[in-house]
Amino acid sequence: MSEKKHIAKPDWLKIKLHQSKEYSFVSNVVKEHGLHTICSSGKCPNMSECWSRGTATFMILGNICTRACKFCATETGKPLDVDVNEPTKLARSIRLMKLKHCVITSVDRDDLEDGGAEIWRQTILAIRNEAPDTTIEVLIPDFDGKQELLDIVLSAKPDIIGHNIETVKRLTPNVRSRAKYDVSLSVIRYLKENGATTKSGLMLGIGENEAEILETLQDLKNNGCEILTIGQYLRPTLKQLPVEEYVTPEQFAKYKEEGLKIGFSYIESNPLVRSSYMAENAILSTKKRVNLGDR
Repeated sequence: MSEKKHIAKPDWLKIKLHQSKEYSFVSNVVKEHGLHTICSSGKCPNMSECWSRGTATFMILGNICTRACKFCATETGKPLDVDVNEPTKLARSIRLMKLKHCVITSVDRDDLEDGGAEIWRQTILAIRNEAPDTTIEVLIPDFDGKQELLDIVLSAKPDIIGHNIETVKRLTPNVRSRAKYDVSLSVIRYLKENGATTKSGLMLGIGENEAEILETLQDLKNNGCEILTIGQYLRPTLKQLPVEEYVTPEQFAKYKEEGLKIGFSYIESNPLVRSSYMAENAILSTKKRVNLGDR
């Protein structure tokens, strides 16, 4: 069976490149220190803009994932051994970059007994020590919903803890290789119940409909999600799922309006939004202000 006809990208998905001195500086530090960023491995369209603003998203626990989600360009396979020096190395790099806000994410490490939770904890604490003026947002895996592993990350008290729902319930089994919709909701709920400022992300254009999107927004809000990003799915390579639809900017604006109506504190919603896009603004704008002095 031949693949469906390619859908041309609309004009609103054209990317404006930012080649500032700040971008060049961050780019050089990333290369010199051998850091992994989801900005590059995930082929993010906003990389130059975010790096120019002094914000970057780093990926810990290597760059090989144990899962094979059909939307993701990150390499899948057997990961290398954990680098126990990674937390210190990353923290010192963040200090050198003088970042205002950093976002930390990771591959899934289902091969590890703790899913990498202890490295997560050490990384957050190391950044606090090396770069106390940098706010920290983490975008964590589901840890299979194991609360004892979530507790390890929670103990380090990052400013924001995110976990992405990614897509609507109906599409989850086909889009995400192991993660489950209800497990992701339970993770967000547990984080909220234990004092975290919570965040999630949703991508559109892979076959969902408006009613399903609005239902997902309500599910997230009902389970304690405060901050939300909504963006267009862009196929990274031919190995990933094809785009079913390019959602208009007007429709993204509608979802933002609906989300704010039901009580989200902060929403970024437009075609080029990714999980960490304008992440630093959420700390300033969310109704639940993060007490940066309470660490």
